[in-house]
Order: sequence, then C-alpha cells, then structure tokens
Amino acid sequence: MKTSPLAPTASPMLHPVPGLRLATAESGLKYQGRDDVMLMVADDIATVAGAVTRSKTCSAAVDWCKSVLAGGMARGVLVNAGNANAFTGQIGADSVAACAETMASTLDVAADQILLASTGVIGEPMDEGLILSHLPAMMTRLDGNAWGDAAKAIMTTDTFAKAASTQIELAGELITITGIAKGSGMIAPDMATMLAFIGTDAVISAGDLAAMTSAVTDQSFNAITVDGDTSTSDTVVVMATGRTGSLLAGDDLIAFQSALLAIMEDLAQLIVRDGEGASKFITITVTGAEDDAAARRIGLAIGNSPLVKTAIAGEDANWGRVVMAVGKSGEAADRDRLKISIGGVLIAADGQRIADYDEAPVAAHMKGQEINIDVDLGLGTGRARVWSCDLTHGYIEINADYRS
Repeated sequence: MKTSPLAPTASPMLHPVPGLRLATAESGLKYQGRDDVMLMVADDIATVAGAVTRSKTCSAAVDWCKSVLAGGMARGVLVNAGNANAFTGQIGADSVAACAETMASTLDVAADQILLASTGVIGEPMDEGLILSHLPAMMTRLDGNAWGDAAKAIMTTDTFAKAASTQIELAGELITITGIAKGSGMIAPDMATMLAFIGTDAVISAGDLAAMTSAVTDQSFNAITVDGDTSTSDTVVVMATGRTGSLLAGDDLIAFQSALLAIMEDLAQLIVRDGEGASKFITITVTGAEDDAAARRIGLAIGNSPLVKTAIAGEDANWGRVVMAVGKSGEAADRDRLKISIGGVLIAADGQRIADYDEAPVAAHMKGQEINIDVDLGLGTGRARVWSCDLTHGYIEINADYRS
C-alpha cells in the first residue's frame, strides 16, 4: 500500500521507558510476512489508566480491559492486528480469557493484571493459539528499544507506523513518555479503529493517572475524525512504571499532563494524516460557541461532512458547505454573527460574504496539504479544535477491498 502523502518525512527518536519492555511476532492470523502481535510488559506491577470505545457493540477485549482498568494496576498488554475479535459471542470471550490467563501464568501474576486489545476484521472467530504459541519466545525477546517494531506490528490499513516520544525534567528528575498508535479508517470520537499504548516512568497515583488520561484523551483522540464511524475496538492504555522515584503532585503533575497531552495530540494527528485515501490534513478551530462541548460538536459536524470533505479533496473553496455544516450541527448559531475564515482569510461575516472577498488566496490555500478552517459563532466563550482529512476515491477503494 502506498504511504500517505501526509506522512511525516522522518521517524521520531523513541526513548526507552525504564521498567517497560516490548516484543513482537508474526502469528499469521491474517497477514503474511509481517509481525502482527505486540507484547508490552512492565518489569513490576505498574499504575495503569485508559479509555475505551463507547460502542454498544464493543469487542470482547474491550470488555476485558474495562474491568482491568477499573483496578488501576497492570503488568502487561497483549495486542494483535488482523482480527478484532468483535461480535464473536462466547467464543470471543473465551479467547480473551485464554490469552489473559496464559500471559498471566507466564508472568506469574493474576489474569486481571493483563490488558488485551485486538484490531482488524469484525465477526471472524480468532484462533488465539496462533498468538499464544509465540508467547514464550516473545518473552525472551523483550526489549526497551522495541517501540518502533511494536508500532509496525499493530498496523492494519495504516500506511506508516505512528509513534511519539518526549522527555521532561520535573523536580530534578528526567521523566520519559513514549507512545505508539494505530488507526487509519473507522475513525471518529468515542474514540476515534484506533489503538494507543503509552508508557512513562513517572510516579503517579492511579487516581491522578485515570483523571488526566480521561481529560487528555478527550482533547486528542476524541477530537479527530476520518469518516464519522466509531470502532468496536478502540483502546488507549497509559502505563506508569514509577521508576523515577518521586510522586508527582502540584505544578509537576500539571506539567506532566501537558506533556502527556502533547504526545497524545501527536499520535492523534498522525492517525488523521494516515486517514484512508487522505490527501489533505484539516484543522478546524471553532470559537465563540455557547460552551466547549457545543464548539466540539460544531467542529465535528464540519469535519464529518462528506460535502465539506469532498470539496476540500477537489480543492474547491466552497465555504457555503461550512455554513451548511454549522447549521445542521444542532448547536446554537446566529447566522448574522457567524464568521468563517479559510487559510486565515475572512470570507463571511454579518450574515453574508465579505464585500471585497477575493477568492484567489483561499483557492491557493486549498491546493496545499494543510487546510485551516476557522469558525467564530460570536455567541459565547466555547472553543474547540478538531482534526480531520478530505474524502477521496482512495477511501472507497480501501474499504471496498478490506476483507479481500
């Protein structure tokens, strides 16, 4: 598959996270000639938090993760690509239990300290034996520098691996945050088919980690859309090994949350940049809404509109489609207060097009790969930013052939 034209031109430096190691293997569940299983293991019990899809038809692995995440502690994560193990009934639940129990036995911990995630085709029973047969060998290959291999192993229709990493100094100690993600299609909030696994050596309480993970997930993975479809399998896991020694609190905790948000935003934007068939990356900024939630819904109405997305794919400065999307969002809007800008050029205000509007600079902006749409409702202080991509023939081709 051809790499997305929006892919980064260079791979990031991925810092190993003290106390956390990874390994990959080729199971043959769906793909041939590539690794499709990923194992992430903490050297000791780690603090863990996460978020999962709100889909009412979620996978067996998501159900399992909900119960593990409620406990706030875990030792490892087992992930497979190629089979979502969703809508597979009792067979799927039994498969999840077998994977968790086998991995737990290998690590000599309880099964409720093992997290699982699966991504791929829905409705196909999964042969967990193909995964578990590789577990002993993977345990011998665990490596703190294997983040890049892990990012590749969890891909499905992705055209490039997605990873981000940073180091920050807090209270005189260097703290590492490194994460990987996958996602390309079936991307929409709650969450956007995506998986993300993030590790840190910070010392942080389970309550604080859970609260900040929920908050930053909402600002990152829940602020992206490719096609408006929410997956059965979305899972985000943040694992803190606590190797730095000092419990984060106060300003240090706030600074850590900002760094975690930056990593999650990087990963979320990489997912959009790999949107199936995408050729344009769209940033939609909404201000002046009644509240932040309303601004988010308006932004998503624009980002999910097939008419907006196809106009952008065709490099057509059809700002009337943005007007349409705002109006259909269901949120408060006053036609005569609405302002719309594209590429920094004010197009419409006071209920009509700007009298001396010159479309030339906007048309030039539409020919680029980075498209910026700004909407000001003029009603309140609510604001939000949403990231999306255009809709091309490539999206149809990829999804028409997905199971072939």
